[in-house]
Amino acid sequence: MKIGKLALPLAVATVTNAYAVTLYEDPETHQVFTKEAPGLVKLEDTPVQSKAVMLKFNGVHYVGFVSAKEDGGDRTSRFETRRNYLQVKAYLNKHDFFRLTLDSFQETKGDNKDKGSWLTRVKYAYLYLDEILPYTGIEFGQVHRPWIDYEEQHGWLYRPISNVWIEDGSGAHLINSADMGINFKTKVPYFSSEIGLFNGEGYHAIENGEGLSAEARLTLHALRTGATKVKVNKHQYFDISYFGVKSLEDNKRGNSDFMMNGIHAVYNAPAFLIAGQYVKADNGDNNVYDGNGYSLNAEIRPFEKLWWFGRYDDWDQNDTMSNNGGDRRQYIFGSMYHYNKNVKFIANITSVDFDEDDALNAAEKDSIDLMFTAEVKW
Repeated sequence: MKIGKLALPLAVATVTNAYAVTLYEDPETHQVFTKEAPGLVKLEDTPVQSKAVMLKFNGVHYVGFVSAKEDGGDRTSRFETRRNYLQVKAYLNKHDFFRLTLDSFQETKGDNKDKGSWLTRVKYAYLYLDEILPYTGIEFGQVHRPWIDYEEQHGWLYRPISNVWIEDGSGAHLINSADMGINFKTKVPYFSSEIGLFNGEGYHAIENGEGLSAEARLTLHALRTGATKVKVNKHQYFDISYFGVKSLEDNKRGNSDFMMNGIHAVYNAPAFLIAGQYVKADNGDNNVYDGNGYSLNAEIRPFEKLWWFGRYDDWDQNDTMSNNGGDRRQYIFGSMYHYNKNVKFIANITSVDFDEDDALNAAEKDSIDLMFTAEVKW
């Protein structure tokens, strides 16, 4: 394992519990390593301390290339670094920990002063306590919301190219994945759930503080996989889920009472996956997020390292006053190659088709994007 020279003070300051770590330096490059190898020179043992029992670090990165074309426009191409996540878990004992996840991204929307800048924000910052109730742990702080993390692990595995449907801007575009709150997470073989209270606006929206949002996921695991950390190419599972959001007062980015209800089913075998969902949203008198629709996705795995996938999204906006866009359809097709345990390559086509008769889509343009992506985990 290699440690960058500038990162060494951080490592020295934050690794575990007064353990002595032996470090080795390359005399030519001055890189520092934690394992002995030919040509490296042993440094003095370096004591490092933390009040945690153990610290775990990891990172996730989405880098890619996009060639995009809108109707009536020229094709444009660009390289992207879509996301850089850096995470640390400080274990307080074998099961309880505090998690901090930083999210580095480029601001590309709006006319604010940060447009084009590379920004870093906190994605997750929560205390997790295991078995605080029978078969139930809690997240407290800036936590997972109940639905999206589940779907990314069980139904839609291609977050580097598209969010899940209810979060995707060209999909239903209703909620995002994290918020300030408390989330009770239960797991038993035939059932799992996440039930919690949240601010409701989402982790990168303005928190109005005008009320709370009650949110839930309830999942039947017909093949007894509710307490299993599934691997899609190893396990068979059949899950049926309900997920919903109910604002308890004026909430949802300051809009009127918001309610969302959805149902999702997924069947996975080592050779393939098929999933589908239906969602209906009601934003009370405001109608900003009123709508309903469905999404279907599937993948086949004919080879150990090469998989093929597709997704179809259909969203119908109910009101002409919405700022959530109008009626739209999205098509995603592609393949993923598992280069090794750390790197996956994804090639795909994404097409968005807006309803021309919908006044909300007057400024929208149909588009076709050709994408190539590397997902890197360490």
